[in-house]
Amino acid sequence: MKAIIFDFDGTLANTLPICYYSFQSVFKEFDDKNLSPEDIRAMFGPSETGIIRENLVHPNKEQAIELYYEKYLEKHLLLVEPNNEMDELLRSIKENGHKLGIVTGKARRSLEISLKALQMDGLFDVIITGDDVINPKPHPEGIIKALSLLDVNKEDAMFVGDSEADIAAGVSAGLLTIGVQWLEDYQTADFITQPNRIIKEIKHFNHILNEFTIQSRL
Repeated sequence: MKAIIFDFDGTLANTLPICYYSFQSVFKEFDDKNLSPEDIRAMFGPSETGIIRENLVHPNKEQAIELYYEKYLEKHLLLVEPNNEMDELLRSIKENGHKLGIVTGKARRSLEISLKALQMDGLFDVIITGDDVINPKPHPEGIIKALSLLDVNKEDAMFVGDSEADIAAGVSAGLLTIGVQWLEDYQTADFITQPNRIIKEIKHFNHILNEFTIQSRL
């Protein structure tokens, strides 16, 4: 394994609560519509800006997008707690010589807010956001772009995510694909597309990484 590529929301950080809050604020303010977390998850795929443009009835999409980012920044420190165990995992992967990547459906602007708030900025060798692709997950476009920028073959990389779309994208791209349910809030309880492994605790990740690294050498 030369590179580990991660999804972000629900995988690297428990950001789903701030996403829900921000979308709920926008749709209530502009469409007078109350959305549940399930309603919001059903819209996931495009970036936040794409979700608002595609689903908001109110014509002032740009103002709604600005409100989303305002709410996302305003409540981030309150709703998204730093995770020391995740920080240690990422730094140990990096120190062991693996390249790190993110492929997320998030817009770059919100991702940068989260990375800065969680002190993860500067850790990743490549970042592909929803702004950087034409086809969001479950299409493998973002993962394929990340591999190209990392200059790594698919056989030498792993993709890690918490949603059905993540797993489908990783499998479609031909990568070893890991489904995770290790944070308090994650997107998929039962994967339709079967990942190579499912991990429920962050502390087990290095064991799985070592297992597949050894196998690849045999």
